[in-house]
Amino acid sequence: MYRIAVFASGSGTNAENLIRHFNSRPENTARARVEIVVCNKENAYVLTRAKNLGVPSIVMKKSQLCLEDDSLHPNIVELMKEMKIDLILLAGYLLKIPKELIARFPDRIINLHPSLLPKYGGKGMYGERVHKAVLENKEKYSGITLHLVDEEMDHGKILFQSSFAISDDETLESLEQKIHIREQADYPRIAEAYLNTL
Repeated sequence: MYRIAVFASGSGTNAENLIRHFNSRPENTARARVEIVVCNKENAYVLTRAKNLGVPSIVMKKSQLCLEDDSLHPNIVELMKEMKIDLILLAGYLLKIPKELIARFPDRIINLHPSLLPKYGGKGMYGERVHKAVLENKEKYSGITLHLVDEEMDHGKILFQSSFAISDDETLESLEQKIHIREQADYPRIAEAYLNTL
């Protein structure tokens, strides 16, 4: 059975969705399970969600994830090794993944981004900032992207995109809701499909 780590920074709705998707099946029939949630904020609500769902979590701040020279901190290496993790799913995780972790998990880290990459990706482009930029630039379409993580932010091989037309009366709130619906529907399904190719 594949073992998954979910990295998250905030409220954790997508993390909870992934946990419910993979962990709701009986262990003897499941092909994958979320074994741990890694978070960089000690007061993030995702930690409460994980606890309520019976999934262990750990808080690892930026200083614990990578050293000043961007080399991997032994704690995260040991943690992933100890947990025998096969796949890392990023669900609203706001820190850049250290290059050594990417090297240890080649093509085994998936990120969810709330735009149609390569548009509106890169440093500082996350959540509400993305949606504001989409509306300010009067884009006709938006959507989500699931992609493999490489050393360049929001850049790796695209696994899946889902798009929809932006209405003339679109608001920040309505756009966020449409994106969230796509995230909830597509992330678990695409992650599981990708696992089936490993």
